[in-house]
Amino acid sequence: MAWAEWEQSKARVADRQPTGMRLDHSEGGPGGKQARGDLVVGHQDLEAVGKAAHDLFTDFTTYSGHARGASAAAAGGLKGEGFALGAALEHVAKRWDEQTRTLLDACAHISNHLRYTKTQHAADESYIAGAVSSIATLDEGFDDRKGH
Repeated sequence: MAWAEWEQSKARVADRQPTGMRLDHSEGGPGGKQARGDLVVGHQDLEAVGKAAHDLFTDFTTYSGHARGASAAAAGGLKGEGFALGAALEHVAKRWDEQTRTLLDACAHISNHLRYTKTQHAADESYIAGAVSSIATLDEGFDDRKGH
């Protein structure tokens, strides 16, 4: 590409409408109307995610424990009888245990984080309400002095 061609290409690109990241809306749909609020999440949504994580943690703990116990017993029985499959099943059971702990840790992390976020948000709301009411009280004091 010659220098002149490069300059022409840059000029053509510069003439086009610049693009950028837009997180607060999507491009206009039918009739040019813009959609807003694509990234809104409410308290009910977060509570549903936290509950699902907690339920998965509880249920998976129970059911994975059954699978772990049965697999370990089968692996021990097969190894005791001299089957090579026993060692392989034992390896699978160990990996299952590791993966189960990873999943349970992730579920607990999600549930705990959402619980912490909810508590912190309530504390922030309380602080903001207190700060705003203090400002309103201060404003009233200035308004009272104006009247004298």
